Amino acid sequence: MRTPPRATGRTWLGLALLLIPALLVSMDLSVLFVAAPAISRDLDPTGTQWLWMMDVYGFVLAGLLLTMGALGDRIGRKRLLLGGAVAFGAASVLLALAPTPELFIVGRALLGVGGATLAPSTFSLIRAMFTDPGQRRAAIGLWTVAFTGGAVIGPIIGGVLLEFLPWGSVFLINLPFMLVLLLVAPLLLPESRNPSGAAFDLVGAATSLVAILGLVHAAKRLVGHGPDAPALTAFAIGTAALVAFVVCQRGARNPLVDLSLFIRPALTASVTSNAVVSFAAAGLGLLTFTFLQVVHGLSPLVAALYALPTILGTALGATLAGVLADRVRPAVLMALGLATGATGFTVVGLSDGVLPFLAGYVVVTLGIGAVATLANTLILATAPPERAGAAAGLSETSTELGAALGIATLGTIATSVYRSGMRELPEAGEAARETVAGAATTAAHLPAAEARTLLDTAFVAYSTGVTAAALSGAAVLAAVTLLALVALRNLPAGSEAPERGEPVRP
Repeated sequence: MRTPPRATGRTWLGLALLLIPALLVSMDLSVLFVAAPAISRDLDPTGTQWLWMMDVYGFVLAGLLLTMGALGDRIGRKRLLLGGAVAFGAASVLLALAPTPELFIVGRALLGVGGATLAPSTFSLIRAMFTDPGQRRAAIGLWTVAFTGGAVIGPIIGGVLLEFLPWGSVFLINLPFMLVLLLVAPLLLPESRNPSGAAFDLVGAATSLVAILGLVHAAKRLVGHGPDAPALTAFAIGTAALVAFVVCQRGARNPLVDLSLFIRPALTASVTSNAVVSFAAAGLGLLTFTFLQVVHGLSPLVAALYALPTILGTALGATLAGVLADRVRPAVLMALGLATGATGFTVVGLSDGVLPFLAGYVVVTLGIGAVATLANTLILATAPPERAGAAAGLSETSTELGAALGIATLGTIATSVYRSGMRELPEAGEAARETVAGAATTAAHLPAAEARTLLDTAFVAYSTGVTAAALSGAAVLAAVTLLALVALRNLPAGSEAPERGEPVRP
């Protein structure tokens, strides 16, 4: 059997370049958390405008990942990457200079368009650049660390910038990196595309966009308002579009997603595992910074620095997955990663202090790093080379949908438990009964004794909500552990791509 050519130093330099947009795309999902007070103070948005300012980037990003991945297969992945760099940079400037909430929302939407072109392009180019299985696993591991670590690095970088500069700086930081990408990518990165020049699936692109936007919006709406009419309407529209998407894909000559791939248990298990670990990471991240800043009184920058070890957990998990993949069966390795994440969630749920909480969080990210690396490797290797962009879009769409569901599900659990715990203080006021941040704001205007009573009750209620959410996350990860053991049981160590039920090596 012919040995695949190994990557050169030039190839690894190209990978280092690809890690920059992967990091920035995920970083811009979380950097707004730290900049939120300053932006809200300057632009004075309404409540509805603020929700769109926060959410529209993730909406557009999730909705276009499949489409942009397939478009890269058609026109060239490097070409799409360079176009995305221009769009991402231009949107960053618009955001930094936006004088009104409306223009800020437009800028965030355009940033989502740019991010949707950057992320699948970086991931699918790895398929073309790394043909040796071991090197490809290492490259995907590094990409996983960058893409998942960006969500943690975002608040840290934002906190540092806001210590010295206006809030627009958290977006302008993107510009030098996009400039480097535009100047260096033509020199280091190869072009790759579908050689058949197949027609682009416009119907599939439209129905997938409506399906994902509808379902993500329904999930996010449920967090703040429960199953009201807008949430149910969005869910119905999203579900109908999803059904239409599946029907169209089954009959399309050049489908956006080859649904026959899902016949392979390894792909189904990998996509599900990817979504679930993203579910865990996003849901826990949502709760963590409120827990550290409000309950334990840390500043945004200090809270982000406390969370810094979670990046090391992700990196260690990705490294272990790459090192052990040739010696440990995928079923065992994937199950161990999921079980590790479930254990970390359990530690978080049973913790009552900052250090035990963060220790559990690091264990969660250790499992996430291992699972995401292995899942991304299997997803990318399962697809034929000419469909690498679509496979990358599928991988990242599962990640974004998992994140939305994690925020919706775990956030709803924590909020429900908090509100239940605050019923014993009906005189606290609506803001205090709704959120722990509202309780902290209310307490600042009360006499010392009343404030202490309110805060003690609110902090206990929120901590109880975090416990319930964390234990629920542990249960979800444990359930998917069983799925991974069953679906991947026939793959031997070193497998990358299941073909007709049998493992093969690319």
